[in-house]
Formats: sequence, C-alpha cells, structure tokens
Amino acid sequence: MNDERWRPNVTVAAVIEEGGRYLLVEEETAEGLMLNNPAGHLDPGESPLEAVVREALEETARAFVPEALLGLYMARFVRPVRGEDVTYLRLAFCGRVGEAIAGRALDRGIHRTLWMDIEDLRASQARHRSPLLLRCIEDHRAGRRLPLDAVSVDPSLYAPLVKG
Repeated sequence: MNDERWRPNVTVAAVIEEGGRYLLVEEETAEGLMLNNPAGHLDPGESPLEAVVREALEETARAFVPEALLGLYMARFVRPVRGEDVTYLRLAFCGRVGEAIAGRALDRGIHRTLWMDIEDLRASQARHRSPLLLRCIEDHRAGRRLPLDAVSVDPSLYAPLVKG
C-alpha cells in the first residue's frame, strides 16, 4: 500500500484591474520568462487572504487590498524536463493596489510588473505561466465576485489543536 497521499499545491492569486488593464508579473520559470497574475504558494499557518496580500506585495511592491473572491481553480501541469506532474489549486482574489513602494525590490525571479489590456492578454497566451491567468481575468471581466468570508479560517490555523 502506498503511504504517500496525493496533495495539490495550494496557491493564491491577485487579479488587479485599473482602467481596463490588468497588473501582471513577468517571471523566470523553467520554461523561460512567463506572464502570471501576482501569485504564489500558501505558507503553513497563513490564511489565503494573508497569503494573497503577502504575495502581491512581494511580487509587485504594491500593497494589495482584497475585495472579493473570484473562485477556486484547478490546473495540472506535466513538466518532462523536471519529471514533474503537479496539480495546482488556486484561490483567486480581486482587489486594488496603491502605488509602487519606492525602494522595495520585487521578489526573486520577478523581472518586472506590467499592465496589459484584455486583447494583449489573449494574444500572449503562449507566454502565460498557467491557463488560470486568463481564466481568472475572464471571470473578473464577467463580474464574478464571491464574498471574502466565503473562505473561512478556523483559529486553530494559528494555534493548532493538540489531540490525543
């Protein structure tokens, strides 16, 4: 019997729109420079809201204020070069950002931030790190919004219960 249980990689993503353009990051990946929403992994002891605020700040040098949950998304990638077969579970939030914080460096691997309109996004799909990038933006454009409290966090996340 296999003792290893399958677990998806849980990530968060920020969908940020201003004036019809979306804030993206250009980041170094195993496949080269790719485009993505500001996004990253959920850390232990961190709520999804805390994670998306942290990741957006690290990758864009801008404070992110979540306003709604767009949804939960799943995608699977097979990377033969690395021998990886990975499934991602993404919690995507939309919200707003302030101006870039002067002097704050972008996270390692992030080359730059850029604003793109929907036509440019659709035309650049070959450079998207994930098919979820465009899917989340299309859902945002369609008006999809769920309340932030749709994601519930029990206090045990911060102070784990000891059983037994």
